[in-house]
Amino acid sequence: MGFAKAQPILRTDCTGLESLIVRHFPLDLPLQDVNFGKPTRISHGGSMRRREFISLVGGAAAWPVAARAQQREGPRRIAVLEPVDKDTPTARSRYAAFIRALEQSGWSDGRNVQIVARWSGGNDVKLRQYAEELVALAPDVILAGGGTGAEAILKATRAIPVVFAIVPDPVGAGLVQRLSRPGGNATGFMMFEYNLCGKWLELFREIAPAVKQAAVLRDSGFAHGVGQFAVLQAVAPSVGIEVSPIDLRDPDQIERAIASFAQLPNGGLIVTASGIGATNINLIIATAARYKLPAVYVQRAFVAAGGLISYGPNFDDQYRGAAAYVDRILRGEKPADLPVQSPNKYELVVNLKTAKALGLTVPTSLLARADEIID
Repeated sequence: MGFAKAQPILRTDCTGLESLIVRHFPLDLPLQDVNFGKPTRISHGGSMRRREFISLVGGAAAWPVAARAQQREGPRRIAVLEPVDKDTPTARSRYAAFIRALEQSGWSDGRNVQIVARWSGGNDVKLRQYAEELVALAPDVILAGGGTGAEAILKATRAIPVVFAIVPDPVGAGLVQRLSRPGGNATGFMMFEYNLCGKWLELFREIAPAVKQAAVLRDSGFAHGVGQFAVLQAVAPSVGIEVSPIDLRDPDQIERAIASFAQLPNGGLIVTASGIGATNINLIIATAARYKLPAVYVQRAFVAAGGLISYGPNFDDQYRGAAAYVDRILRGEKPADLPVQSPNKYELVVNLKTAKALGLTVPTSLLARADEIID
């Protein structure tokens, strides 16, 4: 093992470096000069021994730390990774909520903080590429949106502090060790407990009791896509509805899959939480309307755009909470010590205009429980 091979270790983490040197460099082994391949000599004429090498390496290891400290004398840097298209209504709303909450905490983009955002538009290849790009910028903290964004960013770094929002299952996805004390470089806000998914099936019994089979639109490439469908499968027999998955890939495939499912009688759709689903919000709503398929959604934005009914957390609230965690991290706290927060309220939203177009009568008991009725 030569000095050149040790360089990647120096660039990332020097923990345990001395023990590595003890194993690979005997006490009297002269080290080869990096440039000339000759033994490196010290001033009194002897070969450089292990102790001198450790001292030299210790100084080199301090260089990136010093450089980072100098960088932080200027504006702090926040990176944002979103798996959706920035022009979707829900993305604009929650990002604006995040920026406003940051400003209320004293952080203003362009003044004392620099915010660098990337939006993948539901493209998983771009998502992973942007994750690597943002990590290379060495920001002070990263905001990751959704389970897809959080998984991508944490595959790219386990060192830079990360705050996530609207993540369905952070423990199951391996993002944190436990909710109360995350224990790593990430913390944030959980979208919901998986048992919430069963409520989506139960809503069909109230608003569209004729539904006997439901297509579940999901992103199977990420843990939360698999987890949400598993809960729906478990609950389905008790409500008398058969479920089948539609794995979301691209707009054409989404439209074809819904059209194919629509040929079956007594069908409905469940649109689970996913970046690609949120990006294709208008396509999904329009296709459901074309084939007169009742659909249950995870977030209000779908219903505001013409969907039938939704039950889930307020995403803007989660981003305001994420801004508070970003503020605390910028002021010196560690993600490992900040517990993952769960929603304390879920919102039921109904679109009466869409219900009428589908020939559905919304029970007064359901309207009485609704947090918002769109007419």
